Amino acid sequence: MSPAKKRARTYDPARTRAAVLAQFGNVREAVGTLTPAQLALPTRLGDRTVRELVAHLGAALGAVGRFLDKPEPARPNATLLDWPFAALADIARAPAEQHPDPGAFLADTEQHFAQRLAEAPATRLLDTDAGAMPLADYLVTRTVELVVHTDDLNDAVPGLDIPYDRQALAACTRLLADALAVKAPGASTEVRVPPFAVVQCVEGPRHTRGTPPNVVETDPLTWIRLATGRTSWGSALADAKVSASGERADLGALLPLMT
Repeated sequence: MSPAKKRARTYDPARTRAAVLAQFGNVREAVGTLTPAQLALPTRLGDRTVRELVAHLGAALGAVGRFLDKPEPARPNATLLDWPFAALADIARAPAEQHPDPGAFLADTEQHFAQRLAEAPATRLLDTDAGAMPLADYLVTRTVELVVHTDDLNDAVPGLDIPYDRQALAACTRLLADALAVKAPGASTEVRVPPFAVVQCVEGPRHTRGTPPNVVETDPLTWIRLATGRTSWGSALADAKVSASGERADLGALLPLMT
């Protein structure tokens, strides 16, 4: 089943907007405390530095304004579930050198973003890299960018500990869980990511009642790391970060969903 043929769950536009602003604010406040030495630290994203990752996060939020500046498409031709499978993972390099003060850059980005959101209805179509979709849907994808890269920043800078907005974490978890159900359609395996998501996937005998014969369960951050290639299936099992029971509960061949 392609993303276009699977109906995406709905997200409350007001709560999504608030979540994006809250998580970006968490990042902005933390980045403002970083020293030049910390900004130069490497990240787990190849040879990208913390400064380059911060620049990417600003660009990821700024993309909303850029898309709003383009003519509105006549009709949508993409769903929210198309986005995880689009080639959107490149980390920008050039902007990092254009913003000597990353904290000020993020503050300016946040202010401009909030202003543009106040002007645009949730139904406004955006011509995104994944296709034409409503602003409300595209903002859900921003929770993935923000949560995933918040985790990258926390990993790169010892003691940084940027908090996660609960609604942003929930939206990110749910979108990536639904993406797994798109990639491996079926109902033989139940994937649980409490308290935010439960999906059924993988072809095989359909479960109807009682305890499913194939169950995978993990926490939200571990799930996000698995779905985006920050950790491997084998490592998560070995570290007891994920439990898997049943002959169809091995998701190793299906992960990551996006990198």
